[in-house]
Parts: sequence; C-alpha cells; structure tokens
Amino acid sequence: MEMLIDFVQLIGKNVEIEISGGIFHKGMLIDSGLDIVVIYVGKTNSFLYIPFVHIQRLRELPTWDEDTTYDSPSEKPIEAEAISYRKILMNAKGLFVKVYVSGNQSFYGYVSSIMNDYFVFHSPAHKTMFISMNHVKWLIPYPQNTTPYALENEKFQLVPPPSSLARSFEEQLKRLENQLVILDGGNNPEKIGLLQKVHNNKVILVTAEGETIFRNLEHVKSIHLP
Repeated sequence: MEMLIDFVQLIGKNVEIEISGGIFHKGMLIDSGLDIVVIYVGKTNSFLYIPFVHIQRLRELPTWDEDTTYDSPSEKPIEAEAISYRKILMNAKGLFVKVYVSGNQSFYGYVSSIMNDYFVFHSPAHKTMFISMNHVKWLIPYPQNTTPYALENEKFQLVPPPSSLARSFEEQLKRLENQLVILDGGNNPEKIGLLQKVHNNKVILVTAEGETIFRNLEHVKSIHLP
C-alpha cells in the first residue's frame, strides 16, 4: 500500500488537528504544503492556515461527525499554486487577518513585511508589532473589504513599516534597546518595561518596579512599542 505523504490524499476530507497546548480544530482539509496546512471550519465559516511545526497529530474524521457537516467552500481567501508558510504570509499582505500566537493570544491587523524569522504586523490596537514566525499557531484571513473592529477605511490607515528592518528577530529587538517595550501583548506586568539589552539569546527587561527580568529570546512571541 502506498504511504500517505503530505496529506495529499486527505484533501477534501474532514480532519481533526491537535495543536501544541492541547488545542483541537476540526474542519475540511483544503490544502497542504511542506510546512503548512489549510482547513475550512464550516461552523465559523473560516479558513485556518496552520504551520506544521505546531501540529501534534492529524487524523481523518468519520463522515458523520456533526461538527464537520458543511459544504465545501467555493474559494480560499489566499490563493497560491504551491503553498508554504512564507508564501501564505506574502499573499496575506493587504488582507485583514487574525494571528493566533502561543500563549492564547490573538492579534488583529495586517501583515506589512516578512523578514527571515519574523514579520511586521500593523494592528489598530497595538500599532506596529514584530511577531516571531516561530510562534504563530494559526492565521485566519477575513473576507475582502473587511476592516478591523468595523472601522471605516478613512479612519484606519496603514502605517508604513520602518524604513530599515533587520533581517532577524533578534537583530530587530536589538534596535529597540533602551526603549520602553511590550512583549507578547503585555499580558503580564513583567513583560512591560525598558528593554535594556539583547545578548546571547537573552532579553533583559527592567520592569516598572525596577526589577531586572531575564528572558529567553526563543520564547518571546512579539514585541511592540507602547
């Protein structure tokens, strides 16, 4: 029997995907690439673009599963002949998207630039953000002409990315040294403070109370200025 390779034989089938952190998604497998899969969740009428690095397991569901009894979508919001994580990010430029990162955090806005291991994200709530590609669990594009928080186009203007961007996430963080920053959306007071130093894969942050916190750069998901 031929071995199942890259889920090609499961395209058009209903599947369940387990993602790191004990998160489960059910939907129709729409597309599959070397490092990303796409499922359509009929219950919410949404497409989830899931980097393979966070997938723990994937299995086909029985046809009678009540959570997946939805018609096939007519078209995908992001089209690409041969999909990859980077290509999807490139094609997502200009679309309103939801980016879900590790730690149960979602950001809403627009991808503006893609670098080696991070991308620049413009959010109405957080302004310009730098998000590590390694921590994106899934991305959901919204339909054309949809705007964040139902803002009118004239009230929501994209801010051009900084003219000079570093190629790597670590180098970009170094450019923010000696500035007040917010890590990972600021969901913890210890992630808001003065970025004192980035060195040897460590981030040194001084909190509002003057405490010095050392963080492993590998676990920093996003950074932005207040």
